[in-house]
Amino acid sequence: MKFLQKFFGSSPAKPDKKYYTFSVKCKRCGEIIEGRVDLDNDLSVEYEEGGDIYHARKLLMGENRCFQRIEVELKFTANRELIEKQITGGEFI
Repeated sequence: MKFLQKFFGSSPAKPDKKYYTFSVKCKRCGEIIEGRVDLDNDLSVEYEEGGDIYHARKLLMGENRCFQRIEVELKFTANRELIEKQITGGEFI
């Protein structure tokens, strides 16, 4: 019985998720919106001559009645370090 408890009793540890978090401010209403990119699942690869570049595109909308869409485009290196960011409809904080 102890063998089965040892075998089925403990579950493997889950790996920590890695996120890139950012905050933006809406140009129309001034609301501050939090966003995040899952660095393991949300990135798409672009093959360029200098090496692999990963990018993510997020559309954010606040909870107020503004309904302004804020588009954020982020580019990362193969080591998941941010190299470029662009925004339309808001500004980074």
